[in-house]
Amino acid sequence: MFIVTHRKIFLGIAVFLVTLSAAAITLIGLRPGMDFTGGALVEVVYVLDRPTQEILKSATDGLGFESILFQPTGDRGVIVRTRDFLDGEHEAFIDALREKGELTEERYTSIGPVIGEELKSKAVWAILLVLILILVFIAFAFRKAGKAIPSWKYGAVALITLAHDVIIPTGIFAVLGALYAFEIDALFITALLAILGYSVNDTIVIFDRIRENLKDTSPREQEDGLHEIVGRSLREIVARSINTSFTTLLVLLALFVLGGDSTRQFALVLIIGVVAGTYSSIFVAAPLLLTFRHKA
Repeated sequence: MFIVTHRKIFLGIAVFLVTLSAAAITLIGLRPGMDFTGGALVEVVYVLDRPTQEILKSATDGLGFESILFQPTGDRGVIVRTRDFLDGEHEAFIDALREKGELTEERYTSIGPVIGEELKSKAVWAILLVLILILVFIAFAFRKAGKAIPSWKYGAVALITLAHDVIIPTGIFAVLGALYAFEIDALFITALLAILGYSVNDTIVIFDRIRENLKDTSPREQEDGLHEIVGRSLREIVARSINTSFTTLLVLLALFVLGGDSTRQFALVLIIGVVAGTYSSIFVAAPLLLTFRHKA
């Protein structure tokens, strides 16, 4: 099959994208949201026209806040993110915003820095735990897949493809954080965990088809015709994988376009992750199995 024959090209593309994403994460860095840094979030809705960000900034300049982020939402709403309020500062802040127009306060949330650090630590451990459990599960599930490819290699390849699927959206969000102030919050971590689950499912489906085709061949045929077996397995499953991903993307695109501001970034992470996961499942996972097999 074309994918197997030209696997070095597809693997090279994956390495290039992961390298770019890792460079963006390292050089630019991620912009942590309030969930991880602590601070206050206030959402207000103006009765009439919403003031511009410049007007709102001028209204709050004299309150002693070093960094305030104003994010428009809906037709007349504004989401404000800043450091945590001290005694009396919350009321003074709302009064300053009210000077620019009649408003109602829809939401006020405060997260302390200790809670933010705890969430950050739990997020990292959650992702690592999921990856370890996936490795163990795949190695166990494919323990009788045949001698041509040891079961641990299925798990190792799955981990590599999952790292690909997580690093790429994270790198893109590092760039978006620098350009458009996109932040990494609890919803972002939730999206990454969802990507891991979606992508590993697609990869296991392909691995399972390879395993089934290996069962129908003799050990000698497995050794001599592994390229053909893997290529045939991809031909049998590639249309299903693409169709499934396409229908998923339609739903996510609808959520991104029609959903509220609070879910738009969440949907964008999932869109990037589904595209990366579909590519890795088809163009990276199976070809990488062949590459690892020759290095056994």
